[in-house]
Amino acid sequence: MKKYPVLYSCLIIVAVWTVAYLALNKSFMPSPYQTVLYLGTHLSLISLHLLASFYRILVAILITAVLGSATGMLTARSKAVDAWLSPLLYTLYPIPKIAFLPLLMLFLGLGNLSKIALVCLILFFQIALSIRDSVKAIPPSYFLAIKSLGSSKSQVYQHVILPAIVPGLFTSLRISVGTSISVLFFAENFATEYGIGYFIMDSWLKLDYTGMFAGIVAISFMGGALFGLLDFMESRLCRWRQPNI
Repeated sequence: MKKYPVLYSCLIIVAVWTVAYLALNKSFMPSPYQTVLYLGTHLSLISLHLLASFYRILVAILITAVLGSATGMLTARSKAVDAWLSPLLYTLYPIPKIAFLPLLMLFLGLGNLSKIALVCLILFFQIALSIRDSVKAIPPSYFLAIKSLGSSKSQVYQHVILPAIVPGLFTSLRISVGTSISVLFFAENFATEYGIGYFIMDSWLKLDYTGMFAGIVAISFMGGALFGLLDFMESRLCRWRQPNI
């Protein structure tokens, strides 16, 4: 089982689900078999909703990976910027980002843009602060060593700063992705016809409980796919962190 952790996890979930289904015997709780059968027969419809949510999350990740990293590096490398920007980040970071959804829909409309912006807000602060701390944690001797070799600013970023911040970036993304999916699930219930959050709540309102559980399974697979994508990218960009086995 150690070689197939995903399969092992799925077997445990299915086993617990089956026991709960047999023990509760409720009409609103389908069996794993019924749910999988529903997924198979409604695959094209669920895929459309899933792809809409995946697109929103992925675009937000790409945007905030750039903006958050740039903000974090700038804050860490400039005392003046740090003194001005860090208090602002500390003030805004604790605010529940879902509170900004009405404002975002007013300014950016009811379509994809407001939902992507909401996820960006969630990811941005986590990434910016994490990258700032990663850069500040680099020993000063590293900068002295590379500058003594006559390196340019771009080479300092390429050979010192970027290798130091990439692991922290992926850690921040992993921590934030789960929260982002949860908030996107809520946001997709407003003025949209596509999105896995919309599909789940629409199924619930229609008393289609099998469809609701199928949507929950689908959103879990989307989360797993995102984490798998992050793991794959980290293995490619952070080869020096891989164990020599």
